[in-house]
Amino acid sequence: MRLVHLSDLHLGFRQFQRTTPAGINQREADVALSFTRAIDRVIELRPELVLIGGDVFHTVRPTNPAILHAFAQFSRLMRELPDAIVVMVAGNHDMPRSSETTCILRLFSPLGIHVVDSEPRRLRFPEHGLSILAVPDMPPGSVALEPDPDALTNVLVLHGEVAGAIPQHLEHTDRASLQIPAADVSSPRWNYVALGHYHVYKRVGPNAYYSGALDYTSSNPWGEIEEEREQKLPGKGMIERDLLTGKQTFHPLTVARPLVDLTPIAGRGMSAPDLDAAIAAAVEKVPGGIDGKVVRLVARDVPRHVLREVDHKALRDLQRRALHFHLDTRRPEMVRPATSGAPGRRASLADTLRESLRSRTLSSDIDRDALVELGLHYLREAESMGAIRDSAAAAEDA
Repeated sequence: MRLVHLSDLHLGFRQFQRTTPAGINQREADVALSFTRAIDRVIELRPELVLIGGDVFHTVRPTNPAILHAFAQFSRLMRELPDAIVVMVAGNHDMPRSSETTCILRLFSPLGIHVVDSEPRRLRFPEHGLSILAVPDMPPGSVALEPDPDALTNVLVLHGEVAGAIPQHLEHTDRASLQIPAADVSSPRWNYVALGHYHVYKRVGPNAYYSGALDYTSSNPWGEIEEEREQKLPGKGMIERDLLTGKQTFHPLTVARPLVDLTPIAGRGMSAPDLDAAIAAAVEKVPGGIDGKVVRLVARDVPRHVLREVDHKALRDLQRRALHFHLDTRRPEMVRPATSGAPGRRASLADTLRESLRSRTLSSDIDRDALVELGLHYLREAESMGAIRDSAAAAEDA
């Protein structure tokens, strides 16, 4: 038996203030198209089992276009693969906060999809010797993850965070998902564990995997791209697995709209014209240009006064051409002068001024050492004038 595992569709996701001619948020339309491509690929693969690991929608109450699109695509899946077993669990984005509210995923049950949303369910298919434990997003520690001892093949599908599996900078900040002890998904008694919640493809146990999301819909897409680059992944996709042989294939899926993270600019010592030229050079290197893409360019060590003087008209033009262009400028870190002597001794005003002038961005025709010396000279003059005034005031009081 072959399965396909996909997760984290996040239909209805919205971002940026751009719309399609039909008035749909452009990123919402992009995510819908990425999902359509995923369904196309599932139908091409024709598996006997399809596992959907949660977060079908981005919000508990998605938009009407998102609901209609999801229903149309899942209807197409069931029509094209009438004999396939399709199991869907609810993720933390799908689960209502109130027990009185019905989960939107139940809408797909009449299509023949096994929807598991309010509590864990064990689904048995004796004709295949198959048992599937399906676990939606649940309170931490509330679910015992045990295989079925009477089944030849055991599959676990659940939405949650395996302890220690997600890098700290990519951990989600929304409502906490099910916390899964690593040992629970590492048992060899599970023939396959299909996980949802983490948006990057990752192996977390002998037979346990996150398939990753179908598009970049998290609060930190650039962190996802960095993680994918480190793992040498082609991007987003889905998993195909043969439960008999254990052969597994990750099928890449092209997202509807490219996200481009440009090589960062080292802005220390740059003037505003220098930074303008560096931005233009970085943009020119984008294959096919930036038009219609989501683009980020990090510029480090850029002081506020330099940023004020950059060519803002040119930046507006880049923002107009791209779906979204983000110049992520980061000011120099505050230099804390080293001190000596007794603990707690503060740096002197002269020390502070010296370090400030040494870290300040200068144009190329200014001698930094001369500037530092001139600044310290003026400070000594000011302190001298202050001492004279204090002496005069003391004499008057006497």
